[in-house]
Amino acid sequence: MDALARAIDRFNTWIGKAFAWLFLPLTYTLVHEVVATKVFARPTVWAFDASYMLYGTIFMMGTAYTLAVDGHVRGDMIYRLWPARVQASIDLVLYVVVFFPAMLAMLIAGWSYASYSYSIGERSLQSPFGPIIWPLKMVIPLTAFLLLLQGVSQVIKCVRCLQRGSWT
Repeated sequence: MDALARAIDRFNTWIGKAFAWLFLPLTYTLVHEVVATKVFARPTVWAFDASYMLYGTIFMMGTAYTLAVDGHVRGDMIYRLWPARVQASIDLVLYVVVFFPAMLAMLIAGWSYASYSYSIGERSLQSPFGPIIWPLKMVIPLTAFLLLLQGVSQVIKCVRCLQRGSWT
């Protein structure tokens, strides 16, 4: 089971690092728009849509990576004082009672939302450019799937901590 947890962690870490490279086209888009607007007084019609689509994708696709490296915000003023077994017990209960149901709901609702968008050829109404929006909406169920997968890894780690008495 430890091998499965490590494989999931490696996979989600790779995904997170791969999607982090989208900061390059995002930075280009924003710099291009600023220069086009401020220097040449000729704003683009596409930069706004490209920027929120790129940023949204980076943000969503980085969530499973962040969970894998224990980077999410935690109210750990009290948590860090508890023994490892207590931490693992609470984490395990919260994964089962809150995390998995929420991510499953996000997967189901996100798939419905994205597939409907695809079926009607939905376009963004945020700008005159009006790009297709379903690829961005497909990121929602994909993110939920990756988070569910990472949740399995986290549960394995909790069980191991309960058995061993420590996180390592």
